[in-house]
Amino acid sequence: MILIAFGANLPGKAGAPQDTFLAALKAMDEAGLTVLKRSSLWRTSPVDVPDKQPDYVNAVLQVETDLPPQALLESLLAIEQQFGRVRTFKNAAKSIDLDVIAYDNQVLGDPSKSEELIIPHPRMQGRAFVLLPLQEIAPDWMHPVSAKSLADLVAALPKDQKAEKIEGRDAA
Repeated sequence: MILIAFGANLPGKAGAPQDTFLAALKAMDEAGLTVLKRSSLWRTSPVDVPDKQPDYVNAVLQVETDLPPQALLESLLAIEQQFGRVRTFKNAAKSIDLDVIAYDNQVLGDPSKSEELIIPHPRMQGRAFVLLPLQEIAPDWMHPVSAKSLADLVAALPKDQKAEKIEGRDAA
């Protein structure tokens, strides 16, 4: 199961974050990524940010592709660039963010090093904006490193993380 996280809290070339999400789905299809499942959109409070930022719109997608993990990441980065993503500093507000969360049960990279691709995503287990949307599309998913169930990961989330499902899959 290949899982991709989407997030945005600034308008971009495609418009508001919800519009960017829909446009990103189309761009992924054009890049050869077949979306098998997608979560609802979620409004979430920023986590670990250095400055005050607007809330995020987040979702998780299950995709199918023949691309190996590094090529998948490069394809996602190209889509981000196509939508005007500018990287300024860690956890800055952004018009689009696409992350590889998991790639089947593979474990790649060393979280203690600054490698570009670490799978599963090294911070996913503590983030409501990933786990709650993921729970909608893959409730039986297990973390390939910790072997914890998704239900256990959700139960362990910090209580201060705010996440709210946006009414209607593509609602504003």
